[in-house]
Amino acid sequence: MIYNLNIKYFLTLLIIVFNFGSCSSQESIIIEQQKISWQDYPHLYSDNTKSTFKDGVHFLKNIDMHEITYLSDGLKIQAFAAIPKKEGKYPVIIYNRGGNRDFGALQLFRGDMKLPAGYIFSQLANEGYIVIGCNYRGSGKSEGMEEFGGSDVNDILNLTKVVEELPKADTNRIGMYGWSRGGMMTYIALTKTDVIKVAVVGGAKSDLRTIDRPNMEKGVYEELIPNYLQNKKEELEKRSAVLWADKFSPKVPILLLHGNADWRVKSTNSLQLALELEKYRIPYRLKVYEGADHGISQFREERDQDVIHWFNTYLKEDTPLPNMEFHGR
Repeated sequence: MIYNLNIKYFLTLLIIVFNFGSCSSQESIIIEQQKISWQDYPHLYSDNTKSTFKDGVHFLKNIDMHEITYLSDGLKIQAFAAIPKKEGKYPVIIYNRGGNRDFGALQLFRGDMKLPAGYIFSQLANEGYIVIGCNYRGSGKSEGMEEFGGSDVNDILNLTKVVEELPKADTNRIGMYGWSRGGMMTYIALTKTDVIKVAVVGGAKSDLRTIDRPNMEKGVYEELIPNYLQNKKEELEKRSAVLWADKFSPKVPILLLHGNADWRVKSTNSLQLALELEKYRIPYRLKVYEGADHGISQFREERDQDVIHWFNTYLKEDTPLPNMEFHGR
């Protein structure tokens, strides 16, 4: 009888220890989160009372902005998140910035060659999304060394864990939006996770083997990609989506946007990738804007509407995927 009680006691203790270990292993990935006060940015308001936002940023009244520090491979990574004030659950858009190092880095509002996350994120969030994006390791306030599509891809993959700690986030509906270098990062991320439901990519390189800008190779690839000169072919292929389009999920629709007057990244990159997506029957839509630059700034309103429509269709409204089998009369 005593023997049986000891066994029961041991099993109970084992279960408690196991459960405690399981719970304790699920530690928070967010190590700091600070809500931004718009009051600290007087230029956003139309008068000195700071009661009314200017017309161009009127949507800020509906949005809370947070600066977040989280862990990625043991590194502290800086991120920004725009969250609708209204109660409820919201689909998530992970935004992947372009550029390298501090060129194109995220900050709240525009600085020298930096991306105004406060404006862009809040504008998207005003459409009913939580929008979050990070400064990859080695840029902004983030620790570590940037690898231009290497281990720094983990920084955006770990954002899918960050949003699990945001109470308003609907983690069953996560999309990804990348521009330029951020588009390349998006392509790579889509092959490494199955939690992304829809993607939008603009002005992105899909074939890094074609080097149109020698200064890009010398000043970026050689300086940021580990062992680039020793493993050039392998490293460029790992970052060239045209070579592994078969790895994209047929369940993730991709919107490709490009300006055909883009000198930074030729529109042939999106055209060639579209042919590969076509081959493997990956749901996609390609839109090339005539005479548009790298940011498609000549068609800003149309571009933004195209992006929102895609996310609304496949993320917010959960529209069934198109039939990619050959069919019809």
